[in-house]
Amino acid sequence: MTKKVWGGRFKESINELVDAFNSSIGFDRRLYAQDIEGSIAHCRMLAKQEIISEEEASLIISALADIKREMERDESPVDEDSEDVHTLIEKALVDKVGRLGEKIHTGRSRNDQVALDLRIYVREAIYRADNLTKNLQKVLVEQAEKNIDLILPGYTHLQPAQPVLLAHHLLAYFEMFKRDRQRLKDSLARVNILPLGSAALAGTTFDLDREMVAKELGFDAISDNSMDAVSDRDFVLEYIFTCSVLMMHLSRLSEELIIWSSREFGFITLPDAFCTGSSIMPQKKNPDVLELVRGKTGRVYGDLMALLTTMKALPLAYNKDMQEDKEVLFDTVDTVEKCLTVMSLLLNEVSFNGENMQRAAEKGHIMATDLADYLVTKGMTFRKAHETVGEIVLFAIDSKKSLKELTLEEFKGFAGQITKDVFDWLEPASAIARRNLHGATGSEMVKQSIERAKKEVAS
Repeated sequence: MTKKVWGGRFKESINELVDAFNSSIGFDRRLYAQDIEGSIAHCRMLAKQEIISEEEASLIISALADIKREMERDESPVDEDSEDVHTLIEKALVDKVGRLGEKIHTGRSRNDQVALDLRIYVREAIYRADNLTKNLQKVLVEQAEKNIDLILPGYTHLQPAQPVLLAHHLLAYFEMFKRDRQRLKDSLARVNILPLGSAALAGTTFDLDREMVAKELGFDAISDNSMDAVSDRDFVLEYIFTCSVLMMHLSRLSEELIIWSSREFGFITLPDAFCTGSSIMPQKKNPDVLELVRGKTGRVYGDLMALLTTMKALPLAYNKDMQEDKEVLFDTVDTVEKCLTVMSLLLNEVSFNGENMQRAAEKGHIMATDLADYLVTKGMTFRKAHETVGEIVLFAIDSKKSLKELTLEEFKGFAGQITKDVFDWLEPASAIARRNLHGATGSEMVKQSIERAKKEVAS
């Protein structure tokens, strides 16, 4: 068994089961690029501060670059005896440059080292999630623009409520993902803080230039409290929380697409390439991809709750419990990126069935609110109009008719103000055209929304 970096204090070797239980190399190896990037910056700073020589720094940095290339090509052997990615890389460095490699750890601890690695990793994950979410927004805008004339029922309580443009409906999700991107970007202010220099918990006796390291690594600020810096995982929690909200929006979109693809709705046709069949029912075309996105939302919620629970009672400063941050973080990153990618591809291939949508928008009593507004234009108060239209709807239900199928005489039986222009008023397209105010479903307003959205995703 490889000698531990902390082994000097101990008389006995660690129990093999405990060693395996304690190890994180099986999952934190993916932090190798961030760890090496941080080590190179730390090494340059040590040379600048004359803690090590320029020649020593050059040899160390060259060896670290070689190790990174080897690990990228998966040529570096997996050292199962290394506790974590930090000791794995340090051992590989010592193998290349001898005991000189041991100088790389001067002035730092694995506590501030892992905090640094995680901050770089989360920062990169935020950039990727932002780009993938922007790609999904682009698809939504493209579909909205392509299908600008399609009308469908808008729903509340999953009951037909009022006619809306499909484009307006799709752009509602654009707005949700816009907020997700804002949250991702806002969180960078709390992610992009350099913890290196905090050492184990109290700082270090070496005269480190923390500002230099921050500049080298693209950090906006340095941490103000060493104990907080090594024990803070708020930035991981915030990232997973933001991803949880993002996944909730993906789940809502998935749910609607699943419903719309059902025979009962028939609003969309899902691409075959994103569906599966049944092992027993030959006719089935199942929206498995959308169901998986919906299901994986709960998985990300679980990651958030797991880390919140881990952190809830930890005293300052670092505790080994915090090793549990990585698996949930990595799981969230992988899950969100896969879901965003597959959703963009699927949505780009969805076909919208305009005729079915139009028929649904003309059925029943979806124009009841507009009929009440019509009566208001004829001089009736809205409360009276609401009551009158309720009575008309009840009459239509008993008569097994839609509002448009009622005769003018039947309308007049409830309100003498109604004239033949009511039938034009009750057309769904007419209802759309009347809603021309900012944020509403009116055609001109939606076209303006599309143009704004296109500019946002192009910037």
